[in-house]
Amino acid sequence: MTSRNAVPVYTNPVLNADWPDPDAVQVRGVYYLIASSFNRVPGLPILKSRNLVDWEHAGHALPHLPQGSHYSLVRHGSGVWAPALRYHDGRFWIFYPDPDHGIFVLSAEKAEGPWTAPHLLYPGRGLIDPCPLWDDDGQAYLVHGWAKSRIGIKNRLTVHRMSPDASRLLDNGTHVIDGDELPGYTTLEGPKFYKRDGWYWIFAPAGGVATGWQSVFRSRSPFGPYEGRRVLEQGSTAVNGPHQGAWVTSPRGEDWFLHFQDRGPYGRVVHLQPMGWDGTAGPGWVHRRQTAARAPQ
Repeated sequence: MTSRNAVPVYTNPVLNADWPDPDAVQVRGVYYLIASSFNRVPGLPILKSRNLVDWEHAGHALPHLPQGSHYSLVRHGSGVWAPALRYHDGRFWIFYPDPDHGIFVLSAEKAEGPWTAPHLLYPGRGLIDPCPLWDDDGQAYLVHGWAKSRIGIKNRLTVHRMSPDASRLLDNGTHVIDGDELPGYTTLEGPKFYKRDGWYWIFAPAGGVATGWQSVFRSRSPFGPYEGRRVLEQGSTAVNGPHQGAWVTSPRGEDWFLHFQDRGPYGRVVHLQPMGWDGTAGPGWVHRRQTAARAPQ
């Protein structure tokens, strides 16, 4: 018999089902994960876990899509694209994009809900993959990508100043990373915004869902300039991708990365990778540790 707090041995994928575009946070020893839900309702499914391996359903944040008339027609692949989940100021926050309408925000005191109605933070077509960052000085920022299918632009990431209550954006945005200027980069997307040791970090995949890699960019300012490196690639493994996901830190200070692998008709399954910080390439570069078989307590 194993206690609830035992450290489990695990085999990837830890979620061998369709959980696309995952993001996750750890709050008081519990991990919460959300995923894209596209035009399905209820949307924005929420899972929770105490060890990043064994997950259970905790609810949905979106009972229906706010653009009812638009979704009265079948629109496969539209709706909720890659969302971001954060915990700030005693509340859970979800930022999600609808590529045909804009970026929405909702929040709740508990991940299980009830959640507020979606607030349209940034109206417009082609705005995708948003992620907020609340800084140490009280300032707030938002990074997002672009969908070429909707607006003719892709392969770049844009940062905005945002009001701390996430009710409005405070500027027109600054393109901080242009994949067209990086050798070999195509379809840079799915950014996740973090801060560590005085550096602003943007984790973002590039190269396409089925064939790409995971990159990490860092800067001393949220508006750049950013320097980047590839930190996770398929290499000689059978795991294609790997694609966007979430950096989470355990209560014991261990760093982990949850990301998805596109397995075609089997969906986007979720893998768990340990993370480390490589000081040999400058202060605190993130990298994937190659040896790990256990998830955190």
